Amino acid sequence: MEHEAHHTSHADHTGHDPYAGHHDAHAGHGAGASWSMAARATLHCLTGCAIGEVLGMVIGTALGWGNAPTMALAIVLAFFFGYALTLRGVLAAGLDLRAAVKVALAADTLSITVMEIVDNGVLLMVPGAMDAHLGDALFWGALAFAFAVAFLVTTPVNKWMIGRGKGHAVVHQYHR
Repeated sequence: MEHEAHHTSHADHTGHDPYAGHHDAHAGHGAGASWSMAARATLHCLTGCAIGEVLGMVIGTALGWGNAPTMALAIVLAFFFGYALTLRGVLAAGLDLRAAVKVALAADTLSITVMEIVDNGVLLMVPGAMDAHLGDALFWGALAFAFAVAFLVTTPVNKWMIGRGKGHAVVHQYHR
């Protein structure tokens, strides 16, 4: 169809929004995703990660393991405890185990992954942190610093995910 045959004049465009539907496509992107909500989701993630990280480091140190296996155990336990905290909540809300696992995986995987990459990366960059012992201030100071940096990096990720109905937003419907 030729343009002239379809529109005989530009008067036909009166009241026409050339961006109609464009803004609607973005509706919900960020809606309901406050920084406060993202920070709470990140703190939830950080709690599970911190429990797993510290426990992994304590176990690895107690067993006399080197840095790599200790870090690997700490990462595995960080994921385990991160998921476990979410599972506890959604199971209490009445989901069966299979559905609860799906919710936990959807809600926490990206958040925990980002947190683990950042906090372990920071620990690797702090001079002497990987060789510090549990009784050393450097160990605990570096760990606290790594968790703080991971929190700051992961919070915007969680805000972005929640704003799209993903990540921790999946869990909100099960909160009591």
